[in-house]
Amino acid sequence: MAELTFAPLSPATVRANLERAREQIAGAAAIAGRDVSEVEILAAVKYIPVGELDALAEAGIELVGENRAQDLEEKARARPGRFTWDFIGHLQSRKVKQILPHVRYIHSVASDSVLAQLARHAPPTTEVLVEVNVAGERGKSGIAPSELDAFIERCPVGVVGLMTMPPLASSPEANRAHFAALRELAAGRGLRHLSMGTSQDYVVAVEEGATIVRLGTCLYKAGAP
Repeated sequence: MAELTFAPLSPATVRANLERAREQIAGAAAIAGRDVSEVEILAAVKYIPVGELDALAEAGIELVGENRAQDLEEKARARPGRFTWDFIGHLQSRKVKQILPHVRYIHSVASDSVLAQLARHAPPTTEVLVEVNVAGERGKSGIAPSELDAFIERCPVGVVGLMTMPPLASSPEANRAHFAALRELAAGRGLRHLSMGTSQDYVVAVEEGATIVRLGTCLYKAGAP
């Protein structure tokens, strides 16, 4: 089966969808009594070919996130200086050195093997987010909340926030409790960033404190809600 791709992309469609997302984020921030400037929109580009990146730039996208180390390196090198890059996927420890020169944040730090590679290769200014398995799902990446303090203490670089991928749910409201739990974990540790919320549930995530929402389909598809 061919892998999903969004191509060709229409800059006008992406721009309209981006504006719609910004309006919805502004409404969610107002409900929560938050400053909308606290929330960044990250465009997830796992399914965006290199040749379509220019359409994202034309549409006003500045922050992008990639799930795969090899693709991040390829895309960042193909468009030097065009975007700010974050790594948002499952991170194999052997790939840490590969992505470090290209990223602002790694969102998915969740193993001691990754910490060991950060200790070996990361500049002192490196900043990361720790992935937390707030729902306690078996077989899913992420640190258990009960192990978070010890993990942060072992991290050799600066931890600036937390990230989570909640369970698949039929309703965005079903994830509200997971987002709220991550917010409480971050607040209790003085961490400023919460990477949570995707195309399906980013409005609820912003209401619960998200500072980075990871959007894909809702930015790229014509007529996306």
